[in-house]
Amino acid sequence: MNPPENSTVIGKSVVVRGDISGKEDLFLDGDIQGNINLSENRLTLGPDALIVADVTVRDLVVFGKLTGNIYATGRVDLRQSASVIGDITAGRLSIEESAMLKGHVELKAVEAQPTAVSQRTSPVASSKPLVLQPKS
Repeated sequence: MNPPENSTVIGKSVVVRGDISGKEDLFLDGDIQGNINLSENRLTLGPDALIVADVTVRDLVVFGKLTGNIYATGRVDLRQSASVIGDITAGRLSIEESAMLKGHVELKAVEAQPTAVSQRTSPVASSKPLVLQPKS
């Protein structure tokens, strides 16, 4: 697997014990223990990655193994070879067949910037909450 273009690379022979933070996209394929904070950037965990960390990112793509909680303002992609043990809080989540996830998922809507159209329209008011129930 080739790292995404314009990403900083930490290779599979690298071992890191401590926190990682930065303001650029990062590709990790090594053995990392600590917290990872790239709140405005994309993190890609390669197929050889062995990560034990809480991760705070904009977007996350996982090919390897991650034990820890994920906080992503954008999208989390768990690819076919991914293994994640921990809770995920994200704007969007994609899980490929054969990926493994053990934890809870909470999807949160990303706050969109108001547009000219949305500023002119009024919200729809409803006096009753929407309740969905399975068919009997």
